Amino acid sequence: MGAPGDPPEGTPEGGPAGGEDEYRSVVFDESFVRAARLQEFSAQERMADHAPAVRRRPPLRRGLSRQVLILVLLIAVAFGTAIYMGVRHPYQTSALRQPVEPLRMTVIPLAPEGRVPGHADAEYLYAHSPAAQYRVGAKGIPLPASRRTEHFSDSQVVSALTTAKDYIVRSSLDPDVLAGGQVRAVRVLLDTDQLDQFDQSFAHPAADGRHAPTGWLVRFDPAEARLADGQIRVQGSLQAAETDSSTLEVTADHTFVYALRAAAAGASSEVSLFTVRRELQFRFDRDDLRMHTAQLVVSYVQAGPLSCAEDSTNRLHPLLAGQTAKAGGPAGTDPYATGSATALCGSLATSAQPKV
Repeated sequence: MGAPGDPPEGTPEGGPAGGEDEYRSVVFDESFVRAARLQEFSAQERMADHAPAVRRRPPLRRGLSRQVLILVLLIAVAFGTAIYMGVRHPYQTSALRQPVEPLRMTVIPLAPEGRVPGHADAEYLYAHSPAAQYRVGAKGIPLPASRRTEHFSDSQVVSALTTAKDYIVRSSLDPDVLAGGQVRAVRVLLDTDQLDQFDQSFAHPAADGRHAPTGWLVRFDPAEARLADGQIRVQGSLQAAETDSSTLEVTADHTFVYALRAAAAGASSEVSLFTVRRELQFRFDRDDLRMHTAQLVVSYVQAGPLSCAEDSTNRLHPLLAGQTAKAGGPAGTDPYATGSATALCGSLATSAQPKV
C-alpha cells in the first residue's frame, strides 16, 4: 500500500519512496518570492491583456540604506570638523596678538621719622599695629566674586584672577623668594615676551624704572634681615575688568607686613615690622589664559622703614628695631633725561608703626 499522499497509481518509477522529492526541503518564504526575477501574471491579467504567463521584474536595488548613508555622512562631517578645529584652534591667536608692554615699575622707600620700634614678640607687635586685623598669608588675598564679561566667560575671568593671585603669593610670601634666593617660581608665571626683561633685571639691576628686581618681587638682603615669624599679615583686593574683546585686566592692591629680625649673629634679637604696599596691574590675552601666565605691566611699590640713602633697586635693606635712617638721600635726577626714572623717597608716618 502506498504512503499517505502518494498518487493512486503509486510512486512513479525511479522516484523517491514515500513521496519525498528532491524539492521538499526547499522553503519558498516571502523574501525568496520577492527576490525572484520572474513573476507570474494573475489569471485575470492573462485573460485581459493576452500577456505571457510571466513577466520580468526589475532588479532589486542593493545599495546602502538611507539610514546608513546618513550615518556615513554625519561621521564625515564630524571628522572634517575635528580636523578644522585642530588646524585652527580657537586659542591660537599668537600670530595676531598685540605686542606685550614692558613692565613699568616704581619703588619708593619710606624713611622712619625716628627709631624703629621693636619688641621680643612678633605677635605683640602685630596686635599693636595697623595690621592687627589683617589675615595671615594667602588668606589675605581672597578672590572676588567673578562675573563673565562681554567677551570672556566666568571660567576665563576666574583663571585671570587665580593667576594674578598666584603671582602675588609667590612674589610676596614665598620664604625662598623673600630671602633673596630663587626667582624661578615667579618667572614661570610671566608671559614669555617679558622673560628677557625679567632676566635682565636680575642680571643687571638698574634704577631706570624697568630693571629693578624689587619691582618684580619682594626680597630682603639676607645678610641683614630674616623673617622672625612666617605668619605674614596681608590685606588687599583684586579686581578684573575687560579692556577690549581680546584682553582682560586685573588690578591688585595689597599691603604686606613682615616681622623681621637681624640676620647677623650677636645682633639685637628684637623683632620689628616691615611694611610693603604693592599696587600691580596685570594683563591677560587668550594665550595667557590658556598658559596660566600673566603680563605684569605696572608695579608701584612703597616699602619701609628704609633709609633713602640705601639703594632699594636690587634688594630691600630694612631698618630693624632701634635703627634710624641714615642722612642723605638719592642723588639728584635730571627730569630732562629720558633714559632714567625720577628718584623718589617718602616718609613713613608714625601712625604706620606699632605702638610699643
